[in-house]
Amino acid sequence: WSLLEFSMSVLQRLTLCFFFFLFPHNDFKDEESEKEKKVTPKTRRENVRGRARKDSEEEEETRTVGQRRQRNRRVQRKQAENEDSDSDGESCKSKKNRANRISKQQEPSEDEGKENKEGRKGRGKNETKEGKKPDEKGKTEDNKKKDKKKKGSSSDSDSEDEPITEEELAKLKEEVEEKKKLIATLRNKPWQMKKKLDVLKEAQLFVEKFEGALGKGKGKKFYAYKVMMTKKWMKFQRDFENFKTACIPWEMKIKEIESHFGSSVASYFIFLRWMYGINMILFGLTFGLVMVPEALMGKPYGSLPRKTVPRAEEGSAMNFATLWDFSGLAQYSVLFYGYYNNQRTIGWLKFRLPLSYFLVGVGTIAYSFMVVIRTMARNANEEGGGDDTSFNFSWKMFTSWDYLIGNPETADNKFASITTSFKEAILEEQENRKEENIHLTRFLRVLANFLALCTLAGSGYLIYFVVRRSQKFALEGLDNYGWWERNEVNMVMSLLGMFCPTLFDVISSLENYHPRIALRWQLGRIFALFLGNLYTFIIALMDEINLKLEEEKIVKYNMTIWEASLYNGTIPENSTAPPIHVDPADVPRGPCWETMVGQEFVRLTISDIMTTYITILVGDFLRAVFVRFFNYCWCWDLEYGFPSYSEFDISGNVLGLIFNQGMIWMGSFYAPCLPAINVFRLHTSMYLQCWAVMCCNVPHERVFKASRSNNFYMAMLLFILFLSTLPAVYTIVSIPPSFDCGPFSGKTRMFEVISETLENDFPSWFGKVFSYASNPGLILPFILLMVLSIYYLNATSKSYKEANLDLKKKLQSVRMSQKV
Repeated sequence: WSLLEFSMSVLQRLTLCFFFFLFPHNDFKDEESEKEKKVTPKTRRENVRGRARKDSEEEEETRTVGQRRQRNRRVQRKQAENEDSDSDGESCKSKKNRANRISKQQEPSEDEGKENKEGRKGRGKNETKEGKKPDEKGKTEDNKKKDKKKKGSSSDSDSEDEPITEEELAKLKEEVEEKKKLIATLRNKPWQMKKKLDVLKEAQLFVEKFEGALGKGKGKKFYAYKVMMTKKWMKFQRDFENFKTACIPWEMKIKEIESHFGSSVASYFIFLRWMYGINMILFGLTFGLVMVPEALMGKPYGSLPRKTVPRAEEGSAMNFATLWDFSGLAQYSVLFYGYYNNQRTIGWLKFRLPLSYFLVGVGTIAYSFMVVIRTMARNANEEGGGDDTSFNFSWKMFTSWDYLIGNPETADNKFASITTSFKEAILEEQENRKEENIHLTRFLRVLANFLALCTLAGSGYLIYFVVRRSQKFALEGLDNYGWWERNEVNMVMSLLGMFCPTLFDVISSLENYHPRIALRWQLGRIFALFLGNLYTFIIALMDEINLKLEEEKIVKYNMTIWEASLYNGTIPENSTAPPIHVDPADVPRGPCWETMVGQEFVRLTISDIMTTYITILVGDFLRAVFVRFFNYCWCWDLEYGFPSYSEFDISGNVLGLIFNQGMIWMGSFYAPCLPAINVFRLHTSMYLQCWAVMCCNVPHERVFKASRSNNFYMAMLLFILFLSTLPAVYTIVSIPPSFDCGPFSGKTRMFEVISETLENDFPSWFGKVFSYASNPGLILPFILLMVLSIYYLNATSKSYKEANLDLKKKLQSVRMSQKV
């Protein structure tokens, strides 16, 4: 403690020395003399007497000032009431506020007069300082009185505790609502920013002050509760919208890609995400209504010949090569059509599996049509009357930045997005102003189309030749050939899909189209290539189906002989004879063409997945690694010369998605596992391609803006959906199902399961109504009526769009005339 006291004394002396050097010596002497005067008992008694005299005078002055204030307020309130009875447009609240402002303006003048009186008395510094204390006490008492009066009445009047009337309450509510509307629409007002800020601040203060006051008092709590719940509901809606945005899959990845590569590349990933959602629904239908009921309630593996691997294949049924080819144990599982039993009901739930299988197959196609058409209609509505390109660069310059961004990474993405949008806008403007040689351009475009047609014809002939060759190998036995001969068709189709788009890209450089138009031509050519390849493959499959049907007839005859041999060469006529037990693995069976078709589509899908992944790893990743690390020791600049970094192939990837989905729609009826495989493919493709784009690709040299809707993609998807349903519908309606496999075995046509259900599970009159409704004489006029309705609606929408464009032009002309 002694050390602490010593340090405090040293610190005090140091501070005194510091002030000694800062201030003159005379000031210290004056202060010391004043202190000495204060210390004497005589001066102390004089100060006490002067303070008491001062207090009595101040109390008299504050009393007279308070009476004067009350008198002024009563006069002003009477004037405000008279003015309220004369004018209907001005509210009572605003007049009272004006009166209060006048009274507040008068109060400082009275205070100033009081201070002047005190200054004339001139009793020294101590007396003036002590004279201000009663004034401050008077002000605090006045403030307490005002607070009490504000609690009593929800108005601004500080005089009396009078309750507000119902008419004033209604007017106050109206003013609060008007202020709220003003706050909501203030952004659209053509005012200066300073005025907007002032008005916004004043309106917010008004709402905060009187919105709570309306809820005070008897009978007004419901309004305050309603206001509070409205605010909470608005906050909940805002938080819920943010939550929904955060729950959108891969939203931030797509935004990052769009900021660096433009909207054209981002449109592919948006389309991939949409396809992923569709396939999740298809997978849910097939898995929940077909595969799970058969696995849980159907007969187990090994109970029937269709659910058992043949004795000759048991040794190699679990080999990797066999399973990779989707044969062996995979062929005799719930993955394919032939495993399902033809029992009308299964399990204790009496689940109608054949009917469910047929309805799920038809329902997936109907749902796909509905979703695609609905998406196209919504995109057409969002497209509106076209882009408004007026003052495009000015809008981008002054309104592109988002001032709510607080994350550095988000700010970098936004900066890249603005840069990319400027590149897109500059390219659009350059293409609009470009002049070209018409004759040379026409010649080059004709030459490019001729080369594209030659490529399409050559690829179609190659696929047809390979399919015929594979049929020859199948007749001679695939065991005598290697892996390439067994998978030749799938590999050739995958290689054509990999190299032909690159060739089309080289051909399109001759045409000198706008990048968006060039992309559509590229998509159209690749679409024709894939479509020709797919239908060549389907035609070859139809030939193979016909061969399987011929083989099935031979198998039926052989089975008859085999059954006769079980009874020593005679078929028993007595039906009561005990049945002969035979192991299901030893029973001869038919070729089951449905399972063969499903296997071909699954193999084609798997080979397409592997080709896509290998292309990404070799064509993008290894190429980028080579360019990055060998550029320092190479003869030329690898980044700007050959091979350089790769660009993202929009057309090839989009068409790959579309035709892969076409194969899913076409083959899912014969292989219920196809939607699950496609979900896995799309899920992994999203992550792998996002990584490849951000790490291995560079933006296009000619960055262009994508169209406001993806209807071009949707139109191609709708067309491929229609073409994919034709082979499936043809096989369901025209080709008889296999006699010993699948849920429709034993029937002449697959659709007979509907008539069987109507006969056994519905009343007879319902069957008659259904037969009348399915009469071709009623269906054809209905289809004709639908076509005419679609034509009428299309014409009406075009006329509305033209009218919108005309109105927009008129508005622009009126705006320009007003500016002039």
